[in-house]
Amino acid sequence: MFIVLLKYVKPLSVVEDFLKDHVDFLDKHYNEGNFIFSGRRDPRIGGVILVHSDHEATVQEILKEDPFYINQVAEYELIKFTPTKYDDRFSPFING
Repeated sequence: MFIVLLKYVKPLSVVEDFLKDHVDFLDKHYNEGNFIFSGRRDPRIGGVILVHSDHEATVQEILKEDPFYINQVAEYELIKFTPTKYDDRFSPFING
């Protein structure tokens, strides 16, 4: 799995211009089973996405579709991790 940290590099007014398209991008990858959760950082300086993938190259290709990436609205940090301890409610994402 990967935690993707987005950090806005443009003002929020520019972020808002691409927000609907970004949400469409998120919806597509939820429907394809790639994303587990996503949301805004607090304070609102970017976002977080949990991606279900074992391959960094795959995650990078997915992120290239993001309107925030295409329009250089955000920078991305990828953190690969392997969940070794988790609440039973999370097990469908581990064993699924």
